Amino acid sequence: MDETGLPSGGDLRHGRYLRPGRYPLSGGSLRSGRPLLAASARPWAGALLACCVILVIVLGAIFARQSTADWFDHAVDAPVVGWLGGHRGLARWLAAPGSLIPAVLLSAAVAVACLLAGRLNGAVLAMTAVPVAEGVTEGLLKPLVHRTLLGGISYPSGHTTASVALAATVTVLLLVPPRPAMARVARAAIPAAAYALAVGVAIGLIGLRWHYFTDTVAGAAVGIGTVCGLALILDSRVVRRRLTPRSTAADLGPRHGRRHPPPASRTEPGPASDPVSRRPLDLKSA
Repeated sequence: MDETGLPSGGDLRHGRYLRPGRYPLSGGSLRSGRPLLAASARPWAGALLACCVILVIVLGAIFARQSTADWFDHAVDAPVVGWLGGHRGLARWLAAPGSLIPAVLLSAAVAVACLLAGRLNGAVLAMTAVPVAEGVTEGLLKPLVHRTLLGGISYPSGHTTASVALAATVTVLLLVPPRPAMARVARAAIPAAAYALAVGVAIGLIGLRWHYFTDTVAGAAVGIGTVCGLALILDSRVVRRRLTPRSTAADLGPRHGRRHPPPASRTEPGPASDPVSRRPLDLKSA
């Protein structure tokens, strides 16, 4: 609390208190100063990105140009294939959320929710995570590694990449703890449901014999690594300034959207005046 009785760090505009990080705009407000990742979380995101890259490279080097399952994939895949072998309809239903149209529609829904909440950087993350991750999988890794299953290129799994990228996006967007108790419950439940959906996609793909287990692991690594990389890019100083609306530029400081108080008003020195009559003193007569 400051001397005005309001929480410190806020702003008072036109008789209305604004929370820190919110700026008045026509038709609403935009939280332009709120990063996707807290400063303490960025090193962890960078480390997770590095681990995902290493995992994808190592698995790709091991399984390059292979057309059969090794002992590990066979041990994991056989029970799943045996269980879903007679339930291909269920397997297709499990794998469906990872296909292109559902993933794009879910990403668009998340982006709209971010725009309604005034989080432009979150909307950009939601709209770019799945396409970028799919581009890495389909355009780079599959032709490069060329691992096949029943004649089709399998490494890494594109369905798993899309579903895990979407789940990781939701996780990043909900990292900042909300205040209401119900919001805290949703903060844990929504990512858990998204990852459960991604696990179902992986199980369906293995049951359909579209992918080996390690294909789905690599796809998950691509999805998580892509979201971590995009979040770090969107939190960079240059990109955040690009995403800041011009109407708030005057309120933002040079570092991460911090506002600086206006300079103290300066009064030009004038002639000495009499404090009672407020008239200038005649120094000659004095």
